[in-house]
Amino acid sequence: MKNYHKYLTITKTEKDWSFYVTTVGYSHTSPNEPYPPQKGHPSTHVFTWDKGRILNGYYLVFISRGQGIFESALTAPRIISEGTCFFLYPNIWHRYKPNITTGWEEYWVGFNGPYPDDIMSKNFFNPQNPFIEAGLNENLLVLFQRLLESVQNATLGYHQIISGITLEILGLAHTISIFKKQSEDGDMLLIHRSMFLLRESLESPLDIQKLIKKLPMGYSKFRKLFKSETGYSPHQYHLNLRINKAKELLQTTELNIKEIAYQTGFESEFYFSKLFRKKSGISPTDYRTKKRQ
Repeated sequence: MKNYHKYLTITKTEKDWSFYVTTVGYSHTSPNEPYPPQKGHPSTHVFTWDKGRILNGYYLVFISRGQGIFESALTAPRIISEGTCFFLYPNIWHRYKPNITTGWEEYWVGFNGPYPDDIMSKNFFNPQNPFIEAGLNENLLVLFQRLLESVQNATLGYHQIISGITLEILGLAHTISIFKKQSEDGDMLLIHRSMFLLRESLESPLDIQKLIKKLPMGYSKFRKLFKSETGYSPHQYHLNLRINKAKELLQTTELNIKEIAYQTGFESEFYFSKLFRKKSGISPTDYRTKKRQ
């Protein structure tokens, strides 16, 4: 996924909705890369490690890869590992950065309004302990991806739609904080990690050897456990994700077939159309026409 962020203009309509999103984004920071990036962000959001910053809204940050450190006026410095979410609260000083040797990948959403104020006042989340150990939760990743796509597509009424998605994210984060499974064995954790990584890499063909190295687990055992958990081989699971993503793009965007093939990791428009027809029984063009009737 390419780096992307947007700061939204908030009108009276959004404020009257009582729950509005102020910014969304995704960023990959490579090892030894300066952080945070100074370009493309408003002065209210730019900060340095030495000074930190104070914001005037709520934010949820999800670290999907790598690790780093977080500190706030209410919390001591803490190591942040992949799979960790942390909240930023209005008027509370904070700072965070990735480890220089690992870098990290982060998703974020900023939000505000009377409804978030009410949620936060009821102690569903705690400023003194703003961390949610979500792990590589595929449902959380899907919601952040939907959030980014909704902003990028900017369809009619998307401000209210992304407020709903953000509320789903908060609901999931709260559920995880209370009911997170402690009994899941190591093998299943690795399988769920692989499912997360496959969903994160829809724009690229599957490199199974590279995936195995990130787990680690022998291929035969991995394939057997993966199919037992999902009902599909890793290749078929990844292909289904890509085809489903293509269906979504066909329905919700004006991208042409070649662009959709590229965004879902297919080597050519012809190969994409061939596999799409095989999986769906209909061509991409006919699928778009049918779904828009």
